Amino acid sequence: MGRMSVDVPRRIVILRHAKADWPEVADHERPLAERGRKDAPLAGRRLTEAGLVPELTLCSTAVRTRETWKLVVHELPQRPKTVYEERLYDASLGELIAVLNETSDDITDLLVVGHNPGVHALADALAGQAAEGTRERMTRTGFPTSAIAVVTFNGSWKSVEHGVGRLDDFWAPHE
Repeated sequence: MGRMSVDVPRRIVILRHAKADWPEVADHERPLAERGRKDAPLAGRRLTEAGLVPELTLCSTAVRTRETWKLVVHELPQRPKTVYEERLYDASLGELIAVLNETSDDITDLLVVGHNPGVHALADALAGQAAEGTRERMTRTGFPTSAIAVVTFNGSWKSVEHGVGRLDDFWAPHE
């Protein structure tokens, strides 16, 4: 257990990778499309404007997520520690929660860069409550590429489970 109380407010910023291209390569190796290269910096600016600068980023090892993160992080005021986590690629909701449960309690602000349907399922499952209109916007848009969901909760990372948090914000570049 870390040095912080389990009652510390924590924030999970969930970012879906930017729009990817469909060349003749394995899914894991798909690069960003031109639109993705334009949208990813917008997501980074949105994070900065909203004061959502993580202490730690967990990023899928897929090419499109790594390229997204590289473009996003250039828009942040400081570069957080980044861990490229292969378990985030094609992860189920349960696998995503298991990865979150391993986070050190020294971390209060975490960014996860991943893929649908997992990231949408994660934001939806963790949000026992939601700020007015946020869940409706997220549901309506279907969590498109470069979208960001912000879930807050109190407690240890080991306590992350269904309904533990509040969906405080949802943003998508072409909403």
